[in-house]
Amino acid sequence: MALEKPYQDIPGTTIFDADQSRLGYHLNQFCMSLMKADNRARFKVDERAYLDEWPMTEAQKQAVLDRDLNRCIALGGNIYFLAKIGATDGKSFQQMAGSMTGMSEEEYREMMLAGGRSVEGNRYIGEDGNAQAHHQPQGRRN
Repeated sequence: MALEKPYQDIPGTTIFDADQSRLGYHLNQFCMSLMKADNRARFKVDERAYLDEWPMTEAQKQAVLDRDLNRCIALGGNIYFLAKIGATDGKSFQQMAGSMTGMSEEEYREMMLAGGRSVEGNRYIGEDGNAQAHHQPQGRRN
């Protein structure tokens, strides 16, 4: 019996709960493997071949190849694990976050320094705030 999940109504947010953890287990284990230099080197030489060593779904593998971090999260990835992909690519967490919002690194930094997105209209799906899917580049594909 599935638990009630009232937090699924938070716009622009995927909560990493037990179900997401199970969904993304192998994806997240792949990411953790990138902590070892030998694995990073193997991944960089032939990303697809390295990914094929992991029992991930084809959608998860393609999301990694595309560096579509929003899709990775939707498929069970946890941002703290996914950060290992960014580090392997030589990207900062700030660069990764900017790419996930459709902003440049500088735009993202300025938004965060200015206090982030407004809470108005961002509390639940249906409000017309800037976190709603129709206002977000990452939300329009889902």
